Amino acid sequence: MKQPRLAFHKYMKTLKGVIVGLSLMLAVAFTVSAQTNLTALDGSRVNVEGQAGKVVVMAIGASWLPLSDKQAEFTNALAKKYAGRNVVFYFIATDSLNAKSKNFAANEAILKFATENRLTATVLRDSDGAATFKKFNIEQVPSFVVLDKSGKQVGDPFGGIDPKYDITIPISKVIDRLL
Repeated sequence: MKQPRLAFHKYMKTLKGVIVGLSLMLAVAFTVSAQTNLTALDGSRVNVEGQAGKVVVMAIGASWLPLSDKQAEFTNALAKKYAGRNVVFYFIATDSLNAKSKNFAANEAILKFATENRLTATVLRDSDGAATFKKFNIEQVPSFVVLDKSGKQVGDPFGGIDPKYDITIPISKVIDRLL
């Protein structure tokens, strides 16, 4: 009689393993498709994809990048151009929160960067790009990503910045099309 009982327990153990495995797969899938909630420097949480009825422009960079000053300039120019319209701008700092990282920046350093560049966009943190790089297919920083009024990404990221090229022109074309 012990054999059927052992077989049943082995079957149940296998079934439990399959259920746990499927649950983990669903959790990972949900995490990847979940909304992107980031933390502002004041500690508040912002769902960048949940800005119903608004076009969202995310400038994804880092305070330590040499081209981030130019990215802040472009972000400010776009924010000024679309002031009073249904467009929201965020500067997403991908500086590391790990004090041992060479890319580490405390909130104070990012705030200093924002102040020195007169950044008008709300600054959000995404340490090491953990929430944005994979989700929005970002291969390099600085980059810009545009979301439509339903929170869906429009086209590929505008990656890299050439200081001699006005990247606000193609971004403006996308925004104008969405408004």
